[in-house]
Amino acid sequence: MVDTYSFLRELADSWFLLAMTLGFLGLCVWAFRPGSRAAHRDVATSIFRNDDRPADPAPAKKES
Repeated sequence: MVDTYSFLRELADSWFLLAMTLGFLGLCVWAFRPGSRAAHRDVATSIFRNDDRPADPAPAKKES
């Protein structure tokens, strides 16, 4: 009879390695899928959206 440690070790060595490899390949395909270039460009340039002028040093307070 196979003890628990040996069974889990065999499972991790074979099936989990296969699952991790397939997951990695799936993430690579998802990241480089056709049509995602615009989304990646938008995220990469999002920090520059308000670079037209400097931010106000003392923004006006709204009175309610």
